[in-house]
Amino acid sequence: MNEGAAPNKWLIALAFAAIYLIWGSTYLAILIALKSITPFLMACMRFFIAGVFLSAWCILKKEKAPSIKSIQKNAISGVLMLSIGSGSVIWAEQYLPSGTTAIIVATLPFWFILLDKKQWANYFSDKLIILGVLLGFGGVILLFGGIGATKQHISEREMMQIISVFVLVGAGIAWVFGSLYAKYKPTTDSTMINVSIQLLVSGVFSLLASLIAGELSIFSFKSVTHDAWLALLYLAIMGSLVAYISYVWLITVCPPVQVGTYAYVNPVIAVVLGGLFANEPFTLKQILALGVILIGVLFVNLPKYKTL
Repeated sequence: MNEGAAPNKWLIALAFAAIYLIWGSTYLAILIALKSITPFLMACMRFFIAGVFLSAWCILKKEKAPSIKSIQKNAISGVLMLSIGSGSVIWAEQYLPSGTTAIIVATLPFWFILLDKKQWANYFSDKLIILGVLLGFGGVILLFGGIGATKQHISEREMMQIISVFVLVGAGIAWVFGSLYAKYKPTTDSTMINVSIQLLVSGVFSLLASLIAGELSIFSFKSVTHDAWLALLYLAIMGSLVAYISYVWLITVCPPVQVGTYAYVNPVIAVVLGGLFANEPFTLKQILALGVILIGVLFVNLPKYKTL
């Protein structure tokens, strides 16, 4: 990946495959790891493993050491995006199917529209974008609006599913706040340095959350299955490093709206993999909700496509 040289078409194809397939498959990997690893401890180990690898790479590349101010900024964005954002996704998958979780996460572009106040003049001047936001949240209501609606008493699992939906909404908001903070309060360090700090700090924050939740009292390394360890390594190396680095590189060589098509593909991959390998339900209601949400994402991005 030489700077200034024309990007290799095969590298572009592989990078797109990474953000499409790897990010789409992380929901199934989380489901597998959760069978014997508690959620916050899993997040802690995932971020630490990825952070150590990336930090070692930065040291080998003799990257400039970050300033205290840079560490503080990355700590804030990292905790918001990774510890709270990604960590909440892991927690929610205890109660929701991986495909369903991915469908809710697909609404992330709508939160960018609603929370990026500096861009409101552009966003809300276009009726397609407003329609897209309404469709996106309409899809979530379609997906979960009927839980317990016809019952006098909601079961404990149904209640946890409802709570998980709100947790995922909060996770999306936290991810967007973290992203916007990083965008509008940038550091002078390289992307790799920034990400390594975010990963390591998020690992510490997730460990604190694990201690508060009392996970260490019920967790046992001996009880972790071989599949769970492999899933954890996959999340750390492939999900938090390979796919993310591919995403960062693609942004520099391809139009952002083209790179953003992962938002259409990830939930589809997650739903299919969840059905094939985890026997998760694949209902007409899921298909309809996914379709409504993805049409909403299309409408939100359509004005950008017209400018290409």
